[in-house]
Amino acid sequence: MLKVNEYFDGNAKSIAFQTATLPATVGVISPGEYEFGTTQKETMTVISGALTVLLPGMDEWMTYGSGESFDIAAQASFKAKTDIDTAYLCTYE
Repeated sequence: MLKVNEYFDGNAKSIAFQTATLPATVGVISPGEYEFGTTQKETMTVISGALTVLLPGMDEWMTYGSGESFDIAAQASFKAKTDIDTAYLCTYE
């Protein structure tokens, strides 16, 4: 069953689904700066566009483009910003 999620007044939207092995979401983040929280370990892969993130424990922002991934631990928060609509796939463990 698909579940639609909406965050930040509609500036980030995703659709949750079950892959063959892990739960996942696919979504789009509109231009802006946001702070996301996690409940599970997440692997986020940028599908289109670019996402600049400040990961937990890091002092430097890193930019990830199409095809690039990063991990976020469970029970953590991270900052993300983008200048263009950016699509992503996120899997949860």
